[in-house]
Amino acid sequence: MPREIEIKLRIASAPAMREALTHNGYIVHHPREKEVNLVFDSPAVRLIEHGQLLRLRRIGARTILTYKGPAENAKHKSREEIELALDDGHDLETILDRLGFSPIFRYEKFRAEYNRPGEEGIVTVDETPIGDFIELEGPPAWIDETAHQLGFRGSDYITLSYGALYQRHREATPGAPRDMVFLSPSIHPIE
Repeated sequence: MPREIEIKLRIASAPAMREALTHNGYIVHHPREKEVNLVFDSPAVRLIEHGQLLRLRRIGARTILTYKGPAENAKHKSREEIELALDDGHDLETILDRLGFSPIFRYEKFRAEYNRPGEEGIVTVDETPIGDFIELEGPPAWIDETAHQLGFRGSDYITLSYGALYQRHREATPGAPRDMVFLSPSIHPIE
């Protein structure tokens, strides 16, 4: 089965990182778009309890259903990932509801994807309500080399999901909303 191998890195500025990627020969693979992600689980949170994820992602008119298996946390996060593009995500939400799954967490981000011709990995620049990050996804050696080229060390690697990062944020920020969403439409307008 296909495996996702990735890390996250916290960055100070998404525009500065996009400029650095372009300077280092990366090209836009997918332009910057807003994503709305819904994580589904049963009332007993059976999936999360077993380290699994069932997510519906909306990007413009596109909808992607993703299943992620339990993560092998080491230097890089590695897990089974199966994705399916859908024409109508609303129908799928109804199907999931009928099967006993409901949304338990919503998170939003603006994402742009970059790659460098001839390389196997993808760099995403993510702007989230809790700060900006990049994700490096690809073979472990490529991840390490790319992180080094961009000025990061292994100690900077983050293998937590956005859900786990947001949970930490909520613990440190009383009154933070339940979901990781932009509170104002004027925040992070499309450039």
